[in-house]
Amino acid sequence: MKLFVALALFAGLSSIALAKNEEYCQNTVVTACSSSTFSGNSICNARFAGIDHVEPEVQAYINSQLTKSYDYLLLATHFNSYQKNRPGFQKLYQGLSDRSFDDSIALIKQVTRRGGVVDFNTRHESPASVSTKRNTLEVDELHSLALALDNEKQLASGATHVHSRATHATDADRDPELAHYIEENFLGKQAETVRKLSGYANDLAKLMKVPDPSLSVYLFDEYLQKQ
Repeated sequence: MKLFVALALFAGLSSIALAKNEEYCQNTVVTACSSSTFSGNSICNARFAGIDHVEPEVQAYINSQLTKSYDYLLLATHFNSYQKNRPGFQKLYQGLSDRSFDDSIALIKQVTRRGGVVDFNTRHESPASVSTKRNTLEVDELHSLALALDNEKQLASGATHVHSRATHATDADRDPELAHYIEENFLGKQAETVRKLSGYANDLAKLMKVPDPSLSVYLFDEYLQKQ
């Protein structure tokens, strides 16, 4: 009997606590709807867990993805010119450019789904999103692969940084949902791209150790066209 009473009391307290929370949200909605700032400081939004803590890191990663997409597009254009005429390298870098752009859009949707706003007028930089400054992307085939490999390692480090911030934080700042999203959609994919590009760079470097490497580069470009 005592156990029954205790359980009933606990259920009653939980209902009261829930009702208070609902009442607070309801009052906020009424107040917000009576003004023009519904999405301002209202708690009736999609923000929960540690999104406030991780959102700047995600913004920085979005910026990094967009920058890499533009760099890859320049590389694709460079190798698509009549002087270079490397359709295999053009295909590789166009694919990487499209992928980074699509990843940027996916991340923007994820932030807005969680009640955030992506502001491109404000630059957010994280330690893992710092890119190497360069004056030109007009490089030869081997150096372009090395440049792409550096880019992909930076993106992999950026994804790892966001995942770490979402996972290894205090209870209030931890965001398991965002960590799961990054793990499912970025970590494995970035690791595979790094492995692929490192293989390309090492293979081409070995093929070019001949007196006239032009044929090796041509055959390697033919190989890239079939990938």
